[in-house]
Amino acid sequence: MAKLKTKFNCTECGYDSPKWYGKCPGCQAWNSMVEETDSVIKTQGMNSSLFQSKEKPLSIINIESSKEGRVLTGIGELNRVLGGGIVPGSLILVGGDPGIGKSTLLLQASHSLSISGLRVLYISGEESVQQTKLRADRLGALSPELYVLCETNMESIEEAIESVKPDFLVIDSIQTVYLPEVTSAPGSVAQVRECTARFMRVSKGQGIATVLVGHVTKEGAIAGPRMLEHMVDCVLYFEGERHHTYRLLRAVKNRFGSTNEIGIFEMGESGLNEVENPSELFLSERPLGVAGSSVVASMEGTRPVLVELQALITTTNFPAPRRMCTGIDHHRMNLIIAVLEKRMGLSLQNQDAYLNVAGGVKLDEPAVDLAIAVSIASSLRDLSTKPFDVFFGEVGLTGEVRGVSRAEQRVKEAEKLGFKRVILPEKSLKGWRHPKGIELIGVTTVAQALKAALD
Repeated sequence: MAKLKTKFNCTECGYDSPKWYGKCPGCQAWNSMVEETDSVIKTQGMNSSLFQSKEKPLSIINIESSKEGRVLTGIGELNRVLGGGIVPGSLILVGGDPGIGKSTLLLQASHSLSISGLRVLYISGEESVQQTKLRADRLGALSPELYVLCETNMESIEEAIESVKPDFLVIDSIQTVYLPEVTSAPGSVAQVRECTARFMRVSKGQGIATVLVGHVTKEGAIAGPRMLEHMVDCVLYFEGERHHTYRLLRAVKNRFGSTNEIGIFEMGESGLNEVENPSELFLSERPLGVAGSSVVASMEGTRPVLVELQALITTTNFPAPRRMCTGIDHHRMNLIIAVLEKRMGLSLQNQDAYLNVAGGVKLDEPAVDLAIAVSIASSLRDLSTKPFDVFFGEVGLTGEVRGVSRAEQRVKEAEKLGFKRVILPEKSLKGWRHPKGIELIGVTTVAQALKAALD
């Protein structure tokens, strides 16, 4: 017999409580507690062998390592973010805003895998098979090994998996799938948690690489309990503005690779196209000879990327000046401003400061500090930097410029794009062969960097 139990779950973090709260005690979110009814099965008198595992503990030295390699998806940028391809039996969660291109990317990846000889099952809970076929016609994703199903019942999905026996499975989306024995509505915390646990058992037990598409909240986080991200092997976020053509694919969790890599795509009429040289993309609309603009050589995982930093310094009309930035940590910007005021004598206490990373990229490494300082000083003095200069280096609180890693790759990327000078930490000049086609200027303080860039 099943006993009905009523409780309240938080839609943001999964916190459950026997009574309702206006503010979740777990994540402090307001109005996120929803009532749900779960059926609790009494196990007394039942065969306990149903709940026993047949696995026995093994010594780690006696466990054979898996020899099965990764499977390439046919999309280079997706392979880069995943760490070199899809691991068989892995469970991947993909999140992003509505209309950003999640279904398009996965349908293209499904087509590439199917034409390579793998059997793919694409299950859509939001679109009919006719609507999926229309998208496939537009993308040219037509293959006899690509199977499409419109279903939301978990039991029917498991029957389809058993019938098709796919190598790659896509669930679009996890919020539409439901278990009949769980009495709450599809998309609720209980349904998402239980269905994801079922897919995890199917993925690990049968060695099927599974991709779950997840909805996101208005804050940009994947909807559902927080434990959803802990259950899966890889969490990918598809970022970008719906009204712009460029998209960024970023990994925030990856058990089989790095989380520092990004994939860059351009949305076209025939689907998503890979952007193989992102530096040219981010610098394509850069104005020359404008105060406040500088180019920084940043590392995104193993890939050097040249990005334009823009700063605007204006006299404030308020008692406290405004500090706003996009793509840069707000606290890092305040730190650089404090160093420029104290060590360089720049008067910024009565100036509003606005900083922007062109192209919508988020830069979070310390190597962008020097470019931030140069951009702010350039806008304040109304002096433009030289159009073919590149900057990178970490700035300390005493005004020194510290060395950063992978200077050689950054300089080679700048040389490849036609830049003439690189202003970098003097310590980063040691230990590698300098190219002859570009001038390298080593600096030890911010004062030296500003003199070289603006004088």
